[in-house]
Amino acid sequence: MLFTGQAAQAQGKLTGVVRDSATNEPLSFASVFLANTTLGVTTTEQGTFVFPKVPAGTYDIVGSYVGYRLAKQNITVGKESQEVNLKLASNGNQLGEVVVKPAPNKPEEYQKFSRLFLGGSTFSAQCRISNPDDVQVLYDDSTKELTAQTKGFLQIDNEALGYRLKYYGLQFSFSDNDHSVFYYGQPVFEELKPKDERQRKLWAANRLTAYKGSFMHFLRSVYNDRLKAEGFYTQQIRVFENPKYLRAEEQRKALVAGKPDGAYTAAEQDSLDQWDGLAPMLATLNQQPLPIDSIRRVSPNGKRTFLRFNGELQVAYFGEAPDPLYKRPMSPLGYPKPPFPTGPRQVSRLKLQGREAQFQANGTLLNPLDVFNGEYWGFEKIGEFLPVDYVPGSLPPAAGPARP
Repeated sequence: MLFTGQAAQAQGKLTGVVRDSATNEPLSFASVFLANTTLGVTTTEQGTFVFPKVPAGTYDIVGSYVGYRLAKQNITVGKESQEVNLKLASNGNQLGEVVVKPAPNKPEEYQKFSRLFLGGSTFSAQCRISNPDDVQVLYDDSTKELTAQTKGFLQIDNEALGYRLKYYGLQFSFSDNDHSVFYYGQPVFEELKPKDERQRKLWAANRLTAYKGSFMHFLRSVYNDRLKAEGFYTQQIRVFENPKYLRAEEQRKALVAGKPDGAYTAAEQDSLDQWDGLAPMLATLNQQPLPIDSIRRVSPNGKRTFLRFNGELQVAYFGEAPDPLYKRPMSPLGYPKPPFPTGPRQVSRLKLQGREAQFQANGTLLNPLDVFNGEYWGFEKIGEFLPVDYVPGSLPPAAGPARP
């Protein structure tokens, strides 16, 4: 299985201290974690912390303390030990300051946020937000945008995968205009304790299911040049302007300008209705799979790896059937034809926001906003969310006492 050697890859020791940014005094028992991982510690009475073994890579290290704003620092971990100093700024109230509490969330707006954030998959149905009052959800009628944010963290218990997820500094938005979903923050994973060995094995199996065919799995496969071996097939999508739409727009403008009162004949109204049904852009799929050099660029020194391709990318995964709750058509552009494998598949779509996007061996983008995921990967959300230090085939912790 790809990436099973992560535990044996280069690791580095990370030490540091958390301080008050104004007084420079150390902060005892502050939380420090590496975002998107299971790696988290608490500072000592002297404000110090140690991560003895961190897999090589680039991370956001985050400090959190009650009454203080989050502190975040981007670091790159190699074989050598390094020290990090985190300074947290107090968000305490000034004397006499009036604190205005936000209005309670409207139930229908909170439910919409919860559904869009957690997702609609089988695993998402087993996720529960345990502190709903700590998130503020608002809908703007003028922009048609639903937003949500937290000052602290949003806590999600994923009973399908056995993780407790604390999502710090959540920024979420959904647009009614184009149905795009965006969320960002600094999450950290905590391992839940299974109640028995059966649940432990179930969590391990579910984690592997969530991993197989995921965007993380895809990026690791690209990095290691193992796309076909891992069951992925990539094809180029060419997107171009619809000439019929362009002609229709010219005809529409001429018709509307000639009849400012809107008194259209039945034939003219029928034409307008037909023009409304035209898509401004069209897409075609190249049936030939793209070679690795058409989607991946490695820097001359071999230290940096990038996703780079023309147009958009269709990614088909043949190693696992799609979630039964995925109701959309699986790839409206069609499937890869023989000699590609047959049988169940998951089909996703990728679009670069720039010319290329740098990514790491652990299957993470250096900038998560560099790539837009659509179709099946757009369907998978918090229910399938795994930490970047996940290793396929690894087991959750042994069963222990029931959780409080």
